[in-house]
Amino acid sequence: MRILEKALAEGRSALSEYEAKQFLKTYQIPVTRERAVTDKEGLKAAIEEIGFPLVLKGCASTIAHKTGKGLIEVDIRNMEEALDAFQNIMAKMTEEDGQVLVQEMIKGQRELVVGLTRDPQFGPCVMFGLGGIFTEVLKDISFRVAPLEKRDALEMMSEIKAHKILDAVRGMPEADRDLLADILINVGRIGLENDAVKEIDINPLILSGSKPVAVDALVVLE
Repeated sequence: MRILEKALAEGRSALSEYEAKQFLKTYQIPVTRERAVTDKEGLKAAIEEIGFPLVLKGCASTIAHKTGKGLIEVDIRNMEEALDAFQNIMAKMTEEDGQVLVQEMIKGQRELVVGLTRDPQFGPCVMFGLGGIFTEVLKDISFRVAPLEKRDALEMMSEIKAHKILDAVRGMPEADRDLLADILINVGRIGLENDAVKEIDINPLILSGSKPVAVDALVVLE
């Protein structure tokens, strides 16, 4: 059963982070390498596949904001740290939650946000802007109604006040604007092709070198 169909059949109002990223991946949106595990054996197998450094997160469809609940451990560099982090996270989760996301740690100083919202009048609208902890504070964002053409996506990037963050700056390469445009276009496609998707929040979308990677994602369902 497809990810959305399964979640809707279970009466859920959101996908887990792992499900959200697997769903986004089907629309060619680049996401972190990761595995959802429930025990130490699964953790060790995931680490063998992904390698260090890692991020561990509590993962469930009922958890939208993990940081405030102490459910994220970052920059994990060896098995001892991984086992300790796994134990700490599992201790804070209920039995039905019970999953930990083992995720590669993406290095990058530039954080963006991409999103989707449904306007009662215009339908699916795509958002682009400055991401990470500054999203809600600075509100440096741009919107377009889906569907998007490439020129729409490129215009959105130039409209934010911090648009120079996408240029080659302080030894960092210029952002891959073509790939960013594809992401914005495909997020719009998701909204047009899936009525059950009420909202998408990809934050942060980190520039790893020039390439954007979805590090965290939330998909809210109707």
